[in-house]
Amino acid sequence: MPSTSSRPAAVELRRVTANGVDLNVALAGEGPAVLLLHGFPHTWELWTDIMDGLADRHRVIAPDLRGFGASARAADGYDAGTLAADAEAVLDALGVRSAAVVGIDAGTPPAFLLAMRRPGLVRQLVVMESLLGGLPGAEEFLAHGAPWWFSFHSAPGSLAETVLTGHEGEYIDWFLDAGTLGQGVRPAVRDAFVDAYTGTEALRCAFSYYRALPTSAQQVREAVRTARLTVPTLAIGARPVGRVLERQLRPVADHIVGHVIEDCGHIIPLHRPDELLGLLGPFLAASAGGG
Repeated sequence: MPSTSSRPAAVELRRVTANGVDLNVALAGEGPAVLLLHGFPHTWELWTDIMDGLADRHRVIAPDLRGFGASARAADGYDAGTLAADAEAVLDALGVRSAAVVGIDAGTPPAFLLAMRRPGLVRQLVVMESLLGGLPGAEEFLAHGAPWWFSFHSAPGSLAETVLTGHEGEYIDWFLDAGTLGQGVRPAVRDAFVDAYTGTEALRCAFSYYRALPTSAQQVREAVRTARLTVPTLAIGARPVGRVLERQLRPVADHIVGHVIEDCGHIIPLHRPDELLGLLGPFLAASAGGG
C-alpha cells in the first residue's frame, strides 16, 4: 500500500465563513501560501501525505469544498464559478494576498477559474487529472463518452443517492482502488473518506457537482473567450487523464509546463506523493514571494 509520511504536519482545523458558507479548512506551516482543492470522493485529507513536504516552506491551506467533508451541506453552488468564489473568499478570510493554487479532479475547474479571474491573487496554478469543460484537446479521451459515473451521478432526481445509501463504503472503495491502480489507501484515510460521503445528504452534495457540470463548462468557455491564462501553470497527469488536460490548456495559457507521472493512478497525492512533491517543490520555489 502506498505511503510515505506516517503523519501529516501539525494541522489546525478551522471553521471559515467563505462566500456565505461555513467551510472546514486544514492549515499547516508558514510561508508563501498554497491552496489545495480536492476532488471526488475526497476531503482535505487527500493531501495528508504531501502536507509535511509543503509545510516546511509554505502556509498550506486545504479546505473541504462546500458540501464535502466537514464543510456545510449547501443547498446549491456546486458549479465551478461558485467554488472558485468560495476559494477566493477563504484566502481573503485568512488574509492571504497571494497564493499558489493546486487543484485535482473536481478541484481543477474552480482552481482554473480563480486563476483566470484573479491573476493578481493566484501566483501559480497547478492542475491535475481533470478535464476543463468542453475545451478542445479532449476529443480522443471522450471518443466513447465520459466515464460511466458522470451520467449516473448526474441522473435526474436522486437516483444515485437512493441506490447508494447504505452502500457508500463499497462504492468509495471502488474509486480508491481504481485511483491507485489497485493498491488502495491507508485505512485511516479510507475511513475518513467513507465517513464524509455516508448518508443521503452527503451524497446529494457530492453529486450536485456533477449535476452542475454543464454550467461549469459554460463558465470555462466564457472565461477563455475573453481572457488568457497568464499565471505560470503546471499540468500533471497520470492514469487515466495523462496529457489531456495539458492539451486543453496549452492553447489558452501563456506559461505552461506539462508532466505525466508514470505508473500512477488518478489519486496522485496518495498514490505517488513523493513524485508529486518532486514536481511541486521546484515549481513553487520558482515564484515563492508574497503570501
